[in-house]
Amino acid sequence: MTLDSYLVAAIAVVLTGISKSGFAGGLGVLGVPLVALTMSPQAAAVLLLPILIGIDILSVWRYRTAWQARVILTLLPGAALGIAIGMIGFSRIDPNLLRIAIGVMALWFAARFFRPRRKTVAPAPKANQSVIFLVSALSGFAGFVAHAGGPPIKGTLLRMGLDKSAFVGTNAVFFFTLNLAKGVGYAALGLFSVDGLLASATLAPFVLIGVAIGFALHKRLSQAAFLRIAYVLLAVAGLNLIVIGATAF
Repeated sequence: MTLDSYLVAAIAVVLTGISKSGFAGGLGVLGVPLVALTMSPQAAAVLLLPILIGIDILSVWRYRTAWQARVILTLLPGAALGIAIGMIGFSRIDPNLLRIAIGVMALWFAARFFRPRRKTVAPAPKANQSVIFLVSALSGFAGFVAHAGGPPIKGTLLRMGLDKSAFVGTNAVFFFTLNLAKGVGYAALGLFSVDGLLASATLAPFVLIGVAIGFALHKRLSQAAFLRIAYVLLAVAGLNLIVIGATAF
């Protein structure tokens, strides 16, 4: 990497670390687009995958007593199907159309949260199993082809009413599993190289910086403030995906 590429990647890694470890994503979706300013989007995705796995490992350890195994088991079957389809369609599907679709979904989730409410509101109905399966499949597919699998899962988990640590921990375990599976798929497609993995390793200090800030912010925020920030980040992620997808045509 050139110095410019390294600095841009370092900024992306810090933002991703803060977002994923403190708020279960949001700004993390900016990682690939930022790094893609200095290299191809495919190279950016491959460079950042080991970084994402490193952030996931730290987050899984931090929230190891808070994550919900039942939710993970519900999400994994759809995600596995999505990854399998992603491997087949990696070079055939236009990732920009996918970004736009996922961006619209993320904005819809955020709009439902911020819409004016009456003082007494019935709890949001839980999504049925078929909806959860489709959303997790979309996340697996979008995560594989465009590193854009966060918003569908984040929107679904937020509507489950989990407390902030359970939400971040469950998200971390899910995406740790998802990213490991993506790593196997990337390796099968021959996308990794020794030079690329070494470049990812040089960004490790920025992983620690971002994750430390994310943990600190998570600890200091109330549940209500956390939810507002999480939905704002979800909206930012959705808008970012729409803009990236639309301007690429």
